[in-house]
Amino acid sequence: MSEALTEYQGPATMEKITSLAKRRGFVFQSSEIYGGQNGAWDYGPLGIELKNRIAQAWWKEMTRLNDNIAGLDAAILMHPRTWEASGHVENFTDPLVDCKKCKTRFRADMISEENLAAKKCPECGGELTDTRKFNLMFKTHIGPTEDNAGTIYLRPETAQGIYVNYKNVIQSSRMKIPFGIAQIGKAFRNEIVTKNFIFRTCEFEQMEMQFFVKPGSDVEWFNEWKKRRWAYYEKLGVKMERLRWHQHGPDELAHYAKDAYDIQYLFPMGWRELEGVHNRTDYDLTRHIEFSGKDLQYIDQDNNNERYIPYIIETSAGLTRTLLMLLCDSYDEEQVLPDKKPGTEASEGALDIRTVLRFHPSIAPVTAAVLPLMKKDGLAELAQDIRNELKEDFAVDYDQAGAIGRRYRRQDEAGTPFCVTVDYQSKDDGTVTLRFRDSMEQVRLPRQSLSERLRKEIKEYKRIK
Repeated sequence: MSEALTEYQGPATMEKITSLAKRRGFVFQSSEIYGGQNGAWDYGPLGIELKNRIAQAWWKEMTRLNDNIAGLDAAILMHPRTWEASGHVENFTDPLVDCKKCKTRFRADMISEENLAAKKCPECGGELTDTRKFNLMFKTHIGPTEDNAGTIYLRPETAQGIYVNYKNVIQSSRMKIPFGIAQIGKAFRNEIVTKNFIFRTCEFEQMEMQFFVKPGSDVEWFNEWKKRRWAYYEKLGVKMERLRWHQHGPDELAHYAKDAYDIQYLFPMGWRELEGVHNRTDYDLTRHIEFSGKDLQYIDQDNNNERYIPYIIETSAGLTRTLLMLLCDSYDEEQVLPDKKPGTEASEGALDIRTVLRFHPSIAPVTAAVLPLMKKDGLAELAQDIRNELKEDFAVDYDQAGAIGRRYRRQDEAGTPFCVTVDYQSKDDGTVTLRFRDSMEQVRLPRQSLSERLRKEIKEYKRIK
């Protein structure tokens, strides 16, 4: 672990990231033709592919690679008593102040102590209102009438769906402690202030795993999951010097937590939370026992039917926040010589500035792009045949428009790790040119070995910059 960096150093800025995200179809402003909806974003063709890859990588890490973790997909709309038991109705609040002059709304804990004490607006100098509590849950009604009996909430987190199903999972899957339940799903928070692009939004997706352990073993498992979650980001090829741990102090610690750490990433706007690892003790299950009247104790059949309420170690990461992190982490600008054309010995021309997203190939929205050198003479048809072969196993793009160097640059900017160029030699001897995004190196290989080579490169990938 490294904490050498104290401030962001790199080519990415939030302006560059947001511009690239829209231009290349990663992220669009929701309802943009109507002026946009604050705190909501739409994920375009490349964005949804990237989001799905991130989710698949996390799901594989948590479920397929762990024999004692099962999956779940709980409903967004849950019984309202769930949120009373969890403490969200009472405690899920932010301190809110408004400026009486410019009408700007602030989280009080984000304003300097001097301004707050003087009730002075940091934007215009006007007078601030008194601080009041603002509940972050979206409230709606179910049924034909809008009365208190029909009040229901959009879930502010996915964890509670796991807790209320924990006994169902044990009974249906015959899970034994220690075991975990993983879930990916949408959550909703009525944020006072949404900012920094998709970092803080009202509608987002979480990747959470709740690990149930015997009381007394919780500290050991807490430390174990800290190690595993740190190692996961190394597997994704993240620049580890931009990650650090932050332990919650007494003023930060949630009411349910015995201990809590955040993995923070150095975004262009500074260090921000990426994922949390929390020791939630037996708080959640105890509260649901109290509010539901149901017995949620674990019966340890391997230990004389000992009964106890499990402790819970939680790992909680934002899917859309991870996407933003990977956009920032992979973004690079470099001065390079132009790519050489297939069949030539060297690059020609002046130095060029290229923008490149250095995604790990396992999560890149497009794995390989197939590019015919020319549209004519049967090259396009041959390239389409190769694309059809590859797309059974890989996410493949096809591009025949413009000069080959320009097409390489488009793929670099989209984060495509491999380009397959089909030229006249391909017609003669059945070989193609495989071009690598990071190094711009080009190698010639038989068409028949292309799939095998791609799998090898993905498995053995090491980020070079």
